Amino acid sequence: MVAGAFLAGLLLVGVALIRAPETERPGGDNPANPPTTVPSSTVASDNGAAGPAKGPPGPRLAIVVDDLGYDPVRDAEWLDFPERITVSVLPHGPSSKSFAASARTHGFGVILHVPMEPEGAVSDRTEPFLLRRGMTPEEMADRFARMAADVPQANGASNHMGSAFTSDLAAMSSFAQALKGKGFFFVDSVTSAGTVGVMAMAQAGVPATRRDVFLDDDGRPEEMRRQWAAAIAMAKERGEAVLLCHSRRETRKALLELIPQLGREGIRPVTVEELLSARTVAQDTGSR
Repeated sequence: MVAGAFLAGLLLVGVALIRAPETERPGGDNPANPPTTVPSSTVASDNGAAGPAKGPPGPRLAIVVDDLGYDPVRDAEWLDFPERITVSVLPHGPSSKSFAASARTHGFGVILHVPMEPEGAVSDRTEPFLLRRGMTPEEMADRFARMAADVPQANGASNHMGSAFTSDLAAMSSFAQALKGKGFFFVDSVTSAGTVGVMAMAQAGVPATRRDVFLDDDGRPEEMRRQWAAAIAMAKERGEAVLLCHSRRETRKALLELIPQLGREGIRPVTVEELLSARTVAQDTGSR
């Protein structure tokens, strides 16, 4: 028992010393435009992903939880979340590999949270492997491949920070080719109002979507409830919505209180992969 207590103490000290990556604030308000149409290509699912959405048709909500992989204790708490979510895992973190593997076994979607160059001087532990403007396509593909190898369960990607990078069409076009080579889809976190992410993906034939609502940019409970209500309304109006949030404990607590509302509203929680697959099916059906 003494040895166990000692080891537990070491773990807590180690976690306290980890400096979790910082997150850029989203660029602009929640988008008011309908979701951008994505290519009708099939979303990759070779790594045990959820595959096409099942169940009755109806509004869908994809919840994306960012910034996982750097706090083993906090990360593990998300594994008992009662509904389907997509976890966005930072590469090269102390719990990136183990958490991503566990998340897959729990039926969650897993995507790679790719660090990208911000506009301002934001510095965190991901700085050594940021994707930056001006990189050659080969440099970018190599750096991305190393990140993807660290989270092998991922079959999609989103941007961590990246207000500068995602607004640069040349950089995003090169990144789109790297994603296409892996069969990944893309979720634009919309950290800049000038993002060209979805456009670059469409040009490259990479399935993509963007977040519609940022749940906890303002972490006050009343503000999170307001953003949740906006996501519910959007899903009911459009048939789908993407809700992005941080992996904070306060956010998890708020979501656990809010999630039962989905059943009452007739909205299905899905992974991003399921949302994109359902969208592709709808596009194919509509084109016949």
